Amino acid sequence: MLKQRPFLIETLTAIGLIAAPFVLPHLGFAPNTVNRILVWGLFGLGFDILFGFTGLLSFGQSAFYGTGGFVAAYLLTRAGFGNVLVALIIGMIAAAATGYVIGLIALRRTGIYFAMITVAIAEVFYFVEFNPLSDFTGGENGLPGVPMPSFNLGFTTIHFTDGWSLYQFIALCYFIGVIIALRIVRSPVGAIFSAIRDNPLRATAVGHNIHGYKLTAFVIAAAYAGFAGGLLGVLQAFMPPDAFTFDTSGQLVMQTAIGGRGTLFGPLVGAAVWLFLQDFLQAALDLGAAWKLVLGVVFVLLVCFLRGGIVGGLADLYRLVSGKRARKEAEQQTEIGAARPLPAPMQAREVAHPAYSGPILKATGLTKRYGGLVANSNVDFSVDQGELRGIIGPNGAGKSTFFKMLTCEIAPTSGQIVFEGRDITGLKVTEVCQLGLTKSYQVNQLFTGLTVRQNLTIAALAELRGKFRLDLFRKLANVKGLSEQVEHTLALVNLTARADTQVAELAYGEKRRLEIGLALATSPRLLLLDEPLAGMSPRERVETVKLLKSIARGRTMIIIDHDMDSLFELVQRVTVLQEGRVLLDGTPEEIRTNAAVQEAYLGGVNGEIAA
Repeated sequence: MLKQRPFLIETLTAIGLIAAPFVLPHLGFAPNTVNRILVWGLFGLGFDILFGFTGLLSFGQSAFYGTGGFVAAYLLTRAGFGNVLVALIIGMIAAAATGYVIGLIALRRTGIYFAMITVAIAEVFYFVEFNPLSDFTGGENGLPGVPMPSFNLGFTTIHFTDGWSLYQFIALCYFIGVIIALRIVRSPVGAIFSAIRDNPLRATAVGHNIHGYKLTAFVIAAAYAGFAGGLLGVLQAFMPPDAFTFDTSGQLVMQTAIGGRGTLFGPLVGAAVWLFLQDFLQAALDLGAAWKLVLGVVFVLLVCFLRGGIVGGLADLYRLVSGKRARKEAEQQTEIGAARPLPAPMQAREVAHPAYSGPILKATGLTKRYGGLVANSNVDFSVDQGELRGIIGPNGAGKSTFFKMLTCEIAPTSGQIVFEGRDITGLKVTEVCQLGLTKSYQVNQLFTGLTVRQNLTIAALAELRGKFRLDLFRKLANVKGLSEQVEHTLALVNLTARADTQVAELAYGEKRRLEIGLALATSPRLLLLDEPLAGMSPRERVETVKLLKSIARGRTMIIIDHDMDSLFELVQRVTVLQEGRVLLDGTPEEIRTNAAVQEAYLGGVNGEIAA
């Protein structure tokens, strides 16, 4: 829909903001309440990019809300600064800079530990505002006398006073904030934010610097918070000290959950519900402080019965009523199962450094110890350009650990790994993927909240843009070669008919093909496949073997699998691991009839190895 009507959301937002002063008074909304809703909505735009799109729950946004607000208020009240808009922008920059420094600290941890660090940071800022910096912030008295904005056009001056007059200025700020947020979430950076939310491990493994992107989202959220904090001071003509309190952060989180995270407009809707009920319960019903109890019950009910929030619930209702979901599923079921010839393999990506003439990968003396347990011991292993190598071994032989060391997911205790003549021992998985060495996982590591096409887009972006780039306002469609690479990979793994299907709706065999496709979309020069046939039905195995044969043309691949009949059909040479060591290396026929291998697998029973 966005491709056909790219400015639909922006247009509807503008219409809604223009119509609000004419409609909302009839619904009982006072102008000051509407202005507060917009300030919270603007505050929430940045938070939704951080929480809803990137998956980082921060309880410390009040630190940046207060920082931006008090910097702007100080400039306008005590420093004698006359331009309100410039003061707001300076406050936003101060909040963003603070967010950058705090992000470097907080993002060293993930999950609940990250959230707890942000709580602690908010409390530190609250203490600092009331004590060491009270001469600048006014302490518990805040900063009164924040002026209203005005614009000198030369021939006249526009003054924004209060009520619906000030609404025009705040609505314009909110509209600009929405446009910027939409551009960000529609950009390549926005796509990577969503990938980090769904599966940070795989986002790293396909070649993205997720720490850099997390820090970017954190700074964006801080910038929005800082500008909104400055608007709060303008709205109230006073910068209150409670901007720094934990209640402010908690209210923002609850409003976003009520409205719907990952929607951008959820925080605005949540703020409207929150502030309207607050005013109604306190003024109309005269509940006093008990309004929090009623609002808490409303919050619990909404979160329990509308897990996607109000906006998410409305979107689900629209899809249900319009019947799009049913029609889409019917079309997909019609297309599934249609026999499609596998396309030619993807072109090998160009390399910036000279081609290496020796083995593409060489491991020497590779050892991995976990305390007293030795997973791999003194493994020597090399693969030539264009070779198809298989690795087999009984359970516990150290095959997966060996793969993880080759792709730098884990560091070896000792030994060396050389890829195309370069020592990659000790590099990070993101860096080796950028060099052209990547793998598929034994247990699917997909972006389950995204479609098949979006999954492959995430992987292709890493190869086309590098591990980190701040093209925040660039359209995905404008990334050169992206569409062609994604479509080609879709055809290569035979998922073109399922391109716009959510990953959660795929069959297991399709997920395995997508797992391989994520690795292929990065245009690897060496592809490692960790048990690509695991868990498949006999029919799925036959289809996947055909797929792997097609992929193998012109590629260098290493495959681990327990289905040895299929593996021997695919590869040229086989390496056998036993108890973390190389037992034998040879052709499939040599391995099949070797007595030592039979002993390792079958305990000395005579006969050829069979899957």
